[in-house]
Amino acid sequence: MIGFFIALLSGALMSVQGVFNTEVTKVSSMWTSAAWVQLSALITCLIAWGLTDRKNPLTVFQVTPKYMLLGGVIGAFITFTVIKSMDALGPAKAVMLIVIAQLLVAYLIELAGFFGVEKADFSWRKVIGMAVAIVGVAVFQWE
Repeated sequence: MIGFFIALLSGALMSVQGVFNTEVTKVSSMWTSAAWVQLSALITCLIAWGLTDRKNPLTVFQVTPKYMLLGGVIGAFITFTVIKSMDALGPAKAVMLIVIAQLLVAYLIELAGFFGVEKADFSWRKVIGMAVAIVGVAVFQWE
């Protein structure tokens, strides 16, 4: 149950962060805003690390395969694409499309077992759920 509430909080925080980042970009630049986001995230993580587990940070380099260390690089492009989409579409439309893309890609990752994720069986119920979500986006966009 706690995972459910954490996921809801995550979604809410992503929407607020996207709006904040878009506004910062309006007075600076895209990459300055993205750099600030990443820098402030780094500082926050270092503080949290210092207050909690304090494991050796170099153990992160023991991860295999090494491409798993590209999460921060992907994060920079996530920041970029969220800012651009919110600026072009507005927060609600952008987030709806972002969530649909997340669902679709996450399901494909599960189906194929990519990146070491446990492979899931195909489910028509999940496909129908995805279709309903896509129809929901179309209805939301309809003027």
